[in-house]
Amino acid sequence: MEAAKVSKFLAVSALLVSMTACGNQTKTTESEPENRARTPQTEALLANLLAQGEKGCMFGHHDDPVYGRGWFGEEGRSDVKSVAGDYPAVMSFDLGHIELGDELSLDSVPFSLIRQESIRQYERGGMVSMSWHLNNPVTGGDSWDVSDTTVVASVLAGGAQHEKFLGWLDRVADFMNSLVTAEGVKVPVLFRPWHEHTGSWFWWGQKLCTAEQYKALWQLTADRLKEKGVDNVLLAYSPGTESNGDEHIYLERYPGDELIDLLGLDCYVYGSPDNAEAMAAYTRNMENSLELVCRLAKEHGKVAAITETGFEQIPMSDWWTRMLAPITDRFPVSYVLVWRNAFNRETHYYAPYPGQPSAEDFAKACSEKKFLLCKDVNLYK
Repeated sequence: MEAAKVSKFLAVSALLVSMTACGNQTKTTESEPENRARTPQTEALLANLLAQGEKGCMFGHHDDPVYGRGWFGEEGRSDVKSVAGDYPAVMSFDLGHIELGDELSLDSVPFSLIRQESIRQYERGGMVSMSWHLNNPVTGGDSWDVSDTTVVASVLAGGAQHEKFLGWLDRVADFMNSLVTAEGVKVPVLFRPWHEHTGSWFWWGQKLCTAEQYKALWQLTADRLKEKGVDNVLLAYSPGTESNGDEHIYLERYPGDELIDLLGLDCYVYGSPDNAEAMAAYTRNMENSLELVCRLAKEHGKVAAITETGFEQIPMSDWWTRMLAPITDRFPVSYVLVWRNAFNRETHYYAPYPGQPSAEDFAKACSEKKFLLCKDVNLYK
């Protein structure tokens, strides 16, 4: 960032950092993380995310530029771009299997390609988010292997898998530190590990560890990344909707304001569009949960977002304008992200592609700025 732009950013961010993503109210964020040196670009991203909720909801898609319906690794391609004319403002990728030293992620994407596309997304002015579906360090199974309830305890200090786990964190740190543009700028990343912990389908989930162990896992993660010189990462806390608006459940395992930058929510539609009860349940769960998330974001001085959502196969032609946009219109979240369009699973997709029944509705929602694409934002000014 040029010196003049840095000076301008510092002046602007001093004001913006006191704003929240869920209201016009400004406040001094006494809970703002201290002693967490971050690059100017990462601080700019945080400041802009804090203000984004009042500007409009950015659209996000997982693995958007690396594969889609019927294609894989085609230069410049994106299902979202093919339908709406531009890349999503937010792209997420997964680091699963980086801990093993593999060249490919758990979704068969080369980490070199994830690095390349992360840099490109930053250069467009958009945001990169990364989750981590890492293997079970005790059993060797995947993230969904919940056959052993001692895994989190085993990776903490004094545990049998602690040294192995530190090595795994170091590989994540090395990757984050490798996200550097040709001009030497480190790409800011919203890192979202240990997600959906209010359920019990991951080895770090609700029934697999105590609240204290879960918080210690977060602290260990943040401390190790900092120790390894990672200064381009914001951290996201994203439970599922098990809280259904209950503050105690949502915050029971919250690792603290000193670590977390964004409060999120993962919520999916389950059921047929003809099932009125299922549709109502999704809307109700989203609204109850977002009332809570946005209030807590305001109180804690954090960003708010819908970190994962979607309707597999999008079986409603007006899903975007009838179901999702009314929710994001009501709750000033910084972004909403839908899951991936698998290249190798016929029924596993969450964003429209050319010819998909909801494609026209999605393009309409984007043209009306219900969802913001990359051309609509620049998160580093």
